[in-house]
Amino acid sequence: MKTVLQINTSLFGEHGQSSRLAASLVEQLLGPNDRLIQRDLAADPVPHLTAQRFSAFTTAEAERTAEQREVAAYSDRLIDELRAADVVVLGLPMYNFGVPSSLKAYFDHVARAGVTFRYTAQGPQGLLTGKKGYVLATRGGFYRGTARDSQSSYVRDFFAFLGIDDVEFIYAEGLAVSPDKRDTALDAANSSIAQLAA
Repeated sequence: MKTVLQINTSLFGEHGQSSRLAASLVEQLLGPNDRLIQRDLAADPVPHLTAQRFSAFTTAEAERTAEQREVAAYSDRLIDELRAADVVVLGLPMYNFGVPSSLKAYFDHVARAGVTFRYTAQGPQGLLTGKKGYVLATRGGFYRGTARDSQSSYVRDFFAFLGIDDVEFIYAEGLAVSPDKRDTALDAANSSIAQLAA
């Protein structure tokens, strides 16, 4: 029995191409006794990090105000989902050469020193180890392997920072170039999904 966490970040929710590909992979991965946790960052956006919210994370639990306890508890719920997951499936569209701002806000709430990572004399150490990650990356143009694809390295590095260093990317690019390019890219991505789940 395993737990799969599906994170959708498309502005279009479950109708976005990255969300659809993520759903296809999840359908392939889930067994009859497995558990699915879904988090849609368009339907339920994470607030952007502010100095006030950050101070809730760094204030000792016994010293937090009621407002700080609420902020910390919200972050804890997001982290609990990640901690419970054996597999993380991320639907990742590219917006203006980067990740959706909703995903950055999510990352800012799950990167907690002493909770999901810790600093050591040898450098930072992720505390959410033993998980498998899949990223379904959709783009209107062609960016994979170019200097403009800062998105892939950023997401890979962030997951590794938390201890999730086994991450596989499936790309569907050129979706806005033409209908033929879109169909070819989506067919190739779905073929890759089928092979991963085989």
